[in-house]
Amino acid sequence: MKRSRSIRLILIGGVSAGVLAGCSPGKPPISPDAVYVNNYYVPGVGYYHAPFRDWFPLPYNHFDAQRQQYFHGGRWGAAPFENITNVSSPTPQSATHAETVRTDIQRGGFGGTGGSHYVYS
Repeated sequence: MKRSRSIRLILIGGVSAGVLAGCSPGKPPISPDAVYVNNYYVPGVGYYHAPFRDWFPLPYNHFDAQRQQYFHGGRWGAAPFENITNVSSPTPQSATHAETVRTDIQRGGFGGTGGSHYVYS
């Protein structure tokens, strides 16, 4: 069986990227090109609701005993929201807003990114 050189290069490149990403000191930026699972939490932003492609202050299908309702997609409902979408990418607007308000990173002054650094929590 003949092996393709391009496949080997892709695999090696993927492994290299994984190793380098594992060495990075900070949190990855929130991006519309990335995928997030339900209830992925970002400090200062909230919980990601995959079917709605946005972040909210409460976990997906959070039950409030006082209200006797479930929270999903920014609204309260009498029943949990059932959807097969457990993983999705945020909208570009949602990703930009989330990256702006997140509190798990410390940004440099005067809007520059060159002096920024990350704080571990």
